[in-house]
Amino acid sequence: MANEPILAVRNLRTHFPTRDGVVRAVDGVSFDLYPGRTLGIVGESGCGKSVMTRSILRILDPPGRIVEGSMMLRFADARLPVDLATLAEDGEEIRKIRGREIALIFQEPMASFSQYYTVGDQILEAIRLHSTATKAEARAQAIEMLRRVGIPNPERRIDEYPFQLSGGLRQRVMIAMALACNPRVLIADEPTTALDVTTQAQVLELLRELRGGQNLSIILITHDMGVIAEMADDVVVMYLGRAVETGPVEQIFHDPKHPYTRALLRSIPSVDATPRARLATMPGAIPHPLNRPAGCPFHPRCAEAIAGICDREMPPAIRLPDGREVACVLHAPSAVAAPA
Repeated sequence: MANEPILAVRNLRTHFPTRDGVVRAVDGVSFDLYPGRTLGIVGESGCGKSVMTRSILRILDPPGRIVEGSMMLRFADARLPVDLATLAEDGEEIRKIRGREIALIFQEPMASFSQYYTVGDQILEAIRLHSTATKAEARAQAIEMLRRVGIPNPERRIDEYPFQLSGGLRQRVMIAMALACNPRVLIADEPTTALDVTTQAQVLELLRELRGGQNLSIILITHDMGVIAEMADDVVVMYLGRAVETGPVEQIFHDPKHPYTRALLRSIPSVDATPRARLATMPGAIPHPLNRPAGCPFHPRCAEAIAGICDREMPPAIRLPDGREVACVLHAPSAVAAPA
C-alpha cells in the first residue's frame, strides 16, 4: 500500500459554462498522492488550485462540473477503489467519503464556522455524522482532539463560539474538526494566508506533526513557494488550469525545468539580495479564463517563448528522464532552441 497512491487523479477537467463562454478552470491535471506524504499545489491566484481540490470532494459551486478525467481513491480496507468523478455530488457514497476519508480546511475559518453554534457543537456534529458515538463520547473525543491541536483549556474552549477565538485558534479548531473522524487525506486550502507569520509557522508545524503521528496524506494549496519548500514532498505547479511541472520538491527547487516555475522561484525575496535592489517580478498577469491565449497559456509572459511554436501549439506533458513531467516544448525531443 505504501507504494500505491491513495489518490490518483488523471486528466481532470472542470468547466464552468457561462453566457460568455466556457471557463476551463481545470484543464487536464494529473497527479498522485502517496501515503504519509504532502503534495504541494502552487501557482498564482486564478490558476485553478482551489477548484481542483473542490472537484475532488465534489463541492463545486454551480454551474461548475467535471467534464472529463478520473479521481481514483484507494481505501485502507479491502474495498475496491472508487472513482470520485463518477459519484453523485449529493449522493450517500460521497457524503460518507467527505470527512471520513478526505477532509478539507479552508483559508478563512471565520467564514466556514457557524457563529450561532459553539465550536464543540460543530465538531460533535462531524464526529456523530460518521460514527455511532454517543453525545458524551463525541464530546470527550472532541476535547481530546482540541488538546492534540494545541488548544489551551479545551474543556472550556469547547463551549465557546468562533467569534470568541483568535484567528490562530480558529484555524486550529478547524483542523481539529477536519481530523475528528481520522481521515486519511487532508486538503489544506491556503491554511495560513490570513495568519501572522508567527501563527503561520505554528500551524505549519502542527500539520507536520499530525502528518507524522497519523500517517496522514496532505494536499497543501498555496501561492507561497516558501511554504512549499518547507512542507511539501512532491509539487504540482499550476498555471491557468494546467499542471506545467510535477515532481519531487528537491528537483523542483534545485533544477526547475518550466519557465513559469523558474519565474516563481526568482520572485522569492532573498536575504542575500543587495539592499534596496529591485525585486524580481514576473511580467504581465494571468489572463482571464475566457481570454486564453492560443498555444501555451504562459507564452505571453515567457522570456523563453519560441515564436511560431509556443504561440500556436499547446505543449503536451513530457516525462523527463528523472521522472518528473513538464508541459513545455523546450523539453520536447524535437524542440527548437530558444532565442538568446
